[in-house]
Amino acid sequence: MKFLRCKPNQVPPSNGKKVAIVGAGTAGLGAAGLLRCKGYDVTIYDMMPEPGGMLIFGIHVDRIPKPPVREGVRELMDAGVEFVLNTKVGNRNLERMDELVKAKNVVDLEDIIKSYDAVLIATGTWTSNKSNVPGEEMPWVYPAMEFLIATHLAKFGYRPWDIVPDIKGDLLVVGGGYTAEDAAYVPRTYPEYKERMKKIVLSYRRTRNEAPMGPMEMTNLEASGVEIWELTVPIAYREEAGKRIARIIRNRLVQVPGERRPRPEPIPGSEFDAYFNFVLEAIGERATPPFEGECCGIKIDPKWGTIVVNKDMMTDRKGVFAAGDVVHGPSQLGPALKSGMDAANAIMRYLSQR
Repeated sequence: MKFLRCKPNQVPPSNGKKVAIVGAGTAGLGAAGLLRCKGYDVTIYDMMPEPGGMLIFGIHVDRIPKPPVREGVRELMDAGVEFVLNTKVGNRNLERMDELVKAKNVVDLEDIIKSYDAVLIATGTWTSNKSNVPGEEMPWVYPAMEFLIATHLAKFGYRPWDIVPDIKGDLLVVGGGYTAEDAAYVPRTYPEYKERMKKIVLSYRRTRNEAPMGPMEMTNLEASGVEIWELTVPIAYREEAGKRIARIIRNRLVQVPGERRPRPEPIPGSEFDAYFNFVLEAIGERATPPFEGECCGIKIDPKWGTIVVNKDMMTDRKGVFAAGDVVHGPSQLGPALKSGMDAANAIMRYLSQR
């Protein structure tokens, strides 16, 4: 997992230009590796105790092995990239994530902008969407991505295990993307969970053929012992006589003109109850710019909450750029890395004209 875009012995001397990157995930690390190889002084701010973002804390150790990521980060450090960790930038309320991470320091975004020649915001998607179904507020209904972050913070020794929800018995995972895949696969395979689990069910509102994770990954989950309930979706959660119940409805698919995937449509009268000890909702994540509302002359898309940039990846604030999932929403490793490197090239063009 290389982020440095030159050989370590070919890193040039400083050209005197300073760039700050907010976010040490895929896009931020990719941008840093390119900028440092062109002589820029790069400082990366991140709220987590270790660089890597979702590569380290959000994804199963089999899907993304951690040693190569850490080796790539170490190469950046050896090349002179500075990391300021345990430091949250801006006033964004990350809800449950703030309680899990407990960043030690907070830095004002405006102060960073004024201290550097250019700034790249690459803060990703760190809060989960809500299903907004009745009973979602039950303590045994938990966002899957936050569960994964908590698990890896504890697994890697950064936080105590008591920050992790008490997953055991029968588990329902809701969703069909990569977060849902990890949310099912982690408790099935990690030694901290596997002996505690009885049944793990993944409920997806479409079929495996439409699932973002892909039909092969669905099949691999089944091979690991996860049940797949296609064309189903929970419509309510409740407790009754000491039991935790998910009310589930079956769907059929309807092809709507102009839409890429068929739309799931509930089948009236197909509702049924299922009993689970815990539910993990993996129904997508939201972009998390380092501020809420308006800040620093940077525009936010009112519908998606993403940062608005121009064709050169610059925000409305001169010298402030954005890249990765905070611009285009949740993505895979390749698009995020490319976005970060594209932003680095845009920053270099901008600074070369100053």
